[in-house]
Amino acid sequence: MTNPVIGTATGHDEFITLAHGNGGRVMRRLIETVFVRHLGNPWLSPLSDAAILPNRLEPDHDLVFTSDGVTVQPLFFPGGNIGSLAVHGTINDLAVSGAKPLYLSVNTFLEEGLPLAQLQQIIASMAEAARACDVHVVTGDTKVLPRGLCGGIYFGISGIGVRPRGLTLGSDQIQAGDAVLVSGPVGDHGIAVLLAREQFGLSGTLESDSASVLPLTQAVLDLPGLRSMRDPTRGGLATVLHEIALATGLGIQLMAEQIPIRGSVQSVCDMLGYDPLYLACEGRVVAIVAAREADEALRLWQDLPQGREARRIGTVVPDHRRVLIKNEWGGERTLQELEDDPLPRIC
Repeated sequence: MTNPVIGTATGHDEFITLAHGNGGRVMRRLIETVFVRHLGNPWLSPLSDAAILPNRLEPDHDLVFTSDGVTVQPLFFPGGNIGSLAVHGTINDLAVSGAKPLYLSVNTFLEEGLPLAQLQQIIASMAEAARACDVHVVTGDTKVLPRGLCGGIYFGISGIGVRPRGLTLGSDQIQAGDAVLVSGPVGDHGIAVLLAREQFGLSGTLESDSASVLPLTQAVLDLPGLRSMRDPTRGGLATVLHEIALATGLGIQLMAEQIPIRGSVQSVCDMLGYDPLYLACEGRVVAIVAAREADEALRLWQDLPQGREARRIGTVVPDHRRVLIKNEWGGERTLQELEDDPLPRIC
């Protein structure tokens, strides 16, 4: 019998589709049935942004390690490019795990024919993003692929940081009644990349939200009621919330009117049939916080330039294991897990 995660082309031939990279249900099952099945160990957690490892040299801190593959088309988009995106994405995985990022490793895959001037610009942007976050690129590797085998340039980037030992962050800390917060408008990155492709005759001034979220995560790290933080990249806000529901066995009740979405993002989504809740963000944090400390967490975020539009958007509930969204008229719908990949190569 064919593995339902992979699919069937003809007969028993198995194949990978773009949906296996979208961050949703199909990708999760692929990771569970292939990678975790063969590589599983006590530190490998497929629903976490980074691994928490023992630090034998500094017993007061744990090591936090993460790795990411970065592809985007086009390579340059309003608000950034693949170089700054690679740094921000890796730093953010460490930051939402409660860590202070320290060092990066960068593996670069170049396509034959990439203009050297573009490469210079991309790596300069990567260096600028790293300096701004006080992070150092300390090792790496470079490979060149024949023309047609790479979208110009891909990165494999890893990061390491430290966090205080004993810090408890994760889905196992989440409780019914906790508040769901988001640090700013969702969907900006996905729509900025789409507009940069110029495939639909659309244009605009919207910029990607690509940025380090370290100031946001550090601002709330000392709150006793902070349960978990995630960055809603592939699959967007909806996919992160589905992962939380799956890991906890609890449900999420969202309030549609509280979710920050820019008018320009909603307009493009309405025209093209996208849902902004499934579009990638590259500079936002989703936090689960004890209800009693939700207002304080929002205050801390809203005092920062990146967090001025932070909102409380929902509640963790015990009565279902779904992600439901209620509008201001009382109507309610279920946010399904992402199946297809609406915007490939966006992060």
